[in-house]
Amino acid sequence: MEVVRRRSGSGCLSMVVAIMCAFVVVMVPGALATRWTVGGNMGWNTNVNYTVWAQDKHFYNGDWLFFVYDRNQMNVLEVNKTDYESCNSDNFLHNWTTGAGRDVVPLNVTRNYYIISGKGFCYGGMKLAIHVENLPPPPSSTPLDEKSSSPTLTSRGMIVLPMVLAIGAVWDAFFWYW
Repeated sequence: MEVVRRRSGSGCLSMVVAIMCAFVVVMVPGALATRWTVGGNMGWNTNVNYTVWAQDKHFYNGDWLFFVYDRNQMNVLEVNKTDYESCNSDNFLHNWTTGAGRDVVPLNVTRNYYIISGKGFCYGGMKLAIHVENLPPPPSSTPLDEKSSSPTLTSRGMIVLPMVLAIGAVWDAFFWYW
């Protein structure tokens, strides 16, 4: 007669909890960041007014700018304010052009960013000036009114942690049981 033993779940459970904690640490900051496609569906192009595109947006530390453009003609250069205003690409601070026409600029410092396309395209309007600020603190908690049905989700990413924990619990219950 063969005896079937079930594996002890305590060691496995510890491993799952450790992995889920690692996911939470990695995913939560990413969930708070926004990837902005510069120019929306028009991309990084001469037919877009980037001042108008950016005026109603809030750019926060940790967000990214995503540039989509014709890699054979245009580029993405970060310059200072003076060179931005004069469309001078000779003394750029950083060349974000990778050659693929799909470039990402991380907004990881709270400051003003000035980005232009060289090769004469800046004169056609391919320039973007934005201010990056720190994410505002979450609102302070207030007691719920007896008449209110539920609290509202007011800041970005508040649902991520409960979802990750729920997925981990379901995974643990089904995967490690069998």
